[in-house]
Amino acid sequence: MKGTQKFKLIIILGLLSAIGPFSIDMYLPAFPSIAADLHTTVAKISLSLSSFFIGISFGQMLYGPLLDRYGRKKPLYIGLSVYLVASIGCALATSADQLIWLRLIQALGSCSGMVASRAMVRDLFPVSENAKVFSLLMLVIGVSPIIAPTLGGYLTSSFGWHYLFAVLAMMAGLVLLAVHLYLPESRKPDPNFSLKPKPIIKGFLSVAKEPQFYTYALAGSIASAGLYAYIAGSPSVFMEIYKVSEKQYGWIFALVAIGLITSSQLNTLMLRKYKSEQIVVVALLCQSIIGMLLLTGTISGFLGLYSTIILCFLFLSCQGFTFPNTSALSLAPFSKNAGSASALLGSVQMGIGAGTSALVSYLNNGTAMPMAGVMSGCALSAFVLLVVGGKIIRSKATSEKVQEGSAEMLVTS
Repeated sequence: MKGTQKFKLIIILGLLSAIGPFSIDMYLPAFPSIAADLHTTVAKISLSLSSFFIGISFGQMLYGPLLDRYGRKKPLYIGLSVYLVASIGCALATSADQLIWLRLIQALGSCSGMVASRAMVRDLFPVSENAKVFSLLMLVIGVSPIIAPTLGGYLTSSFGWHYLFAVLAMMAGLVLLAVHLYLPESRKPDPNFSLKPKPIIKGFLSVAKEPQFYTYALAGSIASAGLYAYIAGSPSVFMEIYKVSEKQYGWIFALVAIGLITSSQLNTLMLRKYKSEQIVVVALLCQSIIGMLLLTGTISGFLGLYSTIILCFLFLSCQGFTFPNTSALSLAPFSKNAGSASALLGSVQMGIGAGTSALVSYLNNGTAMPMAGVMSGCALSAFVLLVVGGKIIRSKATSEKVQEGSAEMLVTS
């Protein structure tokens, strides 16, 4: 594959992966404005974030089998079209309940790009390069939390929150055009792949029972849930507790996101010397320590605006090392059913993310405690799970080697 072609593919796959995050990050600064305009509370509007996570979690399970049956591009066309129409609907919403339901539909469309992009990385690139490619995708995805909140803050203050969703609809149209013109079909349709419930469930179970999948998928997803806890809690923490403006919040969010995007690119350099397994362990250990510092500082009242920003910056920087490596390690054992594996991975990630974002909203008590507590809990849980799961993976590998050795002895005898 030529360098120019590879660059173009990564950009398009990155844009497909970024649709979901951009849809989340861009409207965060508008929470107070949306709440005021729709005559409700910020906590009520934050449920539209939870509904978005639920839609992505459920929708990915639908798209996985479709991607394996009909190829990668046809389901993409459908998903992006649904997203475009739902975005227009969000722009025209007149109540909080309407917005919550339309965000659910919008999410069902956006997750097609997230599932397809991961599956196509597995289709188009060697397994040994997957972690590096995911890191490069993070470079594109990382632009979202840098640009989106800042753009969202300016659009909201200058034109009103309705224009946020109009911009998202236009973006979907441009990505749909790029997919049609420049993205190759990486997998031919497979009419033998059944879409009946029983075979689909059986396929998902065969993926889920693989120790390497469930260890890294769960560890990576729970670690990512700390990011979603930050996304759900940061509007309240920074704009209501620390009284920053919409524009200032956008800049704070962008600054914190720089840590995520920078670390994801440092990850590509680290992979030249260290294995993905080694990087993940260190990253989660560091994230756990930082999470505990954030929680302890919040409880003691020691943290102020700037120290909170610094700790959130460091916490999310660890995510730049965790996400690419856990994603690559989760999908490495699969080739034929990469679409289903990618869907299950994404569904687990977003399902746990939806739960944590809803938990932060539910625990909202006017302090930073809910956000800090959930973030630290996610990091510690992910680290413990990784350690335990790593032992299971090594035990299985040792058992398989013993069985291979026994088989060779039988053949030679």
